[in-house]
Amino acid sequence: MYKLEVRNTNKIFKKEGKEVFALKDANMQIEAGKFVSIIGPSGCGKSTLFNIIAGLLKPSTGKILLDGKDIVGKNGNVGYMLQKDLLLPWRTILENVILGLEMKGVSKKAAVNRAVPLMHKYGLGGFEHHYPDELSGGMRQRAALMRTLLYDQDIILLDEPFGALDAQTRLLMQTWLLQIWTDFKKTILFVTHDIDEAIYLSDEIYVLSPRPGRIKEKVTVPLARPRNENTLLDQAFITLKKHLFELLKDEGDGLNKAN
Repeated sequence: MYKLEVRNTNKIFKKEGKEVFALKDANMQIEAGKFVSIIGPSGCGKSTLFNIIAGLLKPSTGKILLDGKDIVGKNGNVGYMLQKDLLLPWRTILENVILGLEMKGVSKKAAVNRAVPLMHKYGLGGFEHHYPDELSGGMRQRAALMRTLLYDQDIILLDEPFGALDAQTRLLMQTWLLQIWTDFKKTILFVTHDIDEAIYLSDEIYVLSPRPGRIKEKVTVPLARPRNENTLLDQAFITLKKHLFELLKDEGDGLNKAN
């Protein structure tokens, strides 16, 4: 049984009396513990797909199965982090990190006891009592991701979490994320516009076509783990990048082709 399945999923919006397909006949099969990226041009339905999986939108037709159970329209089954960190400015970093635990009914003391050791292990030690506006973009994203992880769902959706970061910080964050993924053994779905990022992080990559978004191809990444900066120079990396570029070169200008 797959951890997550998207079956024959369509999403139709009505605009000015006309039906517009945002997502068409989407099918995905995600195994437990995999790191899976989704790439495609802007407006191809990537975020719509995430919102459907998260239960924030209902598909027009189709099913979303988590461990074989239909979760259409049901939220709270996955962790979900957007590109914007959405940290609450009036709460300290520690208070932001434990927010999901508190929402699940965990006492503040228990939440703090769980969060603080992880913050120290993953580079947030010493920043517990700082406020978001005192941190860099990369550190804020670390805090936001730690909050998502502590919500403690098996599946985590990450929607372009590093898109606003500079290239050097982004690579550091990608390597940091891979370490956390290895340690926590979560199933991660990751939306990105960056081909290099998708290859570097992923076990599998789903390529979406322009709207209406369709699964154009599912690609397996043939690179050994663990990965580091040298992975970017591996011939298999370069070959796969060329293949993905060919798939996407006629699909609009939504991808970062330079990285």
